[in-house]
Amino acid sequence: MGRFVQATDGLMDYLSRLGAREHPAQMRCREETATLGRISGMQIAPEQGAFLAMLARLTGARRCLEVGTFTGYSALSMALALPPGGQIVALDVSKDFTDRASDYWREAGVAGMIDLRLGPGLVSLDAMIAVDEAPFDLAFIDADKTNYDNYYERALKLMRPGGLIAFDNMLWSGAVADPAVTDPDTLALKALNEKIHADERVDMALATIGDGVMLARIR
Repeated sequence: MGRFVQATDGLMDYLSRLGAREHPAQMRCREETATLGRISGMQIAPEQGAFLAMLARLTGARRCLEVGTFTGYSALSMALALPPGGQIVALDVSKDFTDRASDYWREAGVAGMIDLRLGPGLVSLDAMIAVDEAPFDLAFIDADKTNYDNYYERALKLMRPGGLIAFDNMLWSGAVADPAVTDPDTLALKALNEKIHADERVDMALATIGDGVMLARIR
């Protein structure tokens, strides 16, 4: 069995202090999103943002795809890591939340790098596939869990060979390992973890970052 660190309050405080370097716009996005109540939990943690930025740099990403933007922290994290001329296509259904996101993107000077497309994610992805949109280097999926497998299959068609897909919430606060938990979201995440583990189209790793990040690299 692997060695796991217990997430004590002291350790989480330590991680929040040293786990990421935040741009002022990221800090404002995180702090203002925290005032939204329970839904603020939809936002990724700073160390996840730093992890996404590192993935963008390591893969040499120039084109990124995001499914599920919320208030914009993850897109902002990736955009800040892209080279000049880089682009993120960000998909979301909420004008309210993404209006907030656009404000943070402008503050950070990356708004011109982010192509925000409002509407159901599957519709947007199908439209991109239909026109054979230029392939992506990195994708981040953090939207409705019951459609994760549908997003996965479509993202596979839009990625370049060697491209990387990252999924958030793949440990789902530990629920994926509990046979007694059978709600639709948990079952969808369990099924996708099993599917990606067995999928010969990709290399994979499931990491205990945040609420669990699944990485799938296109072979």
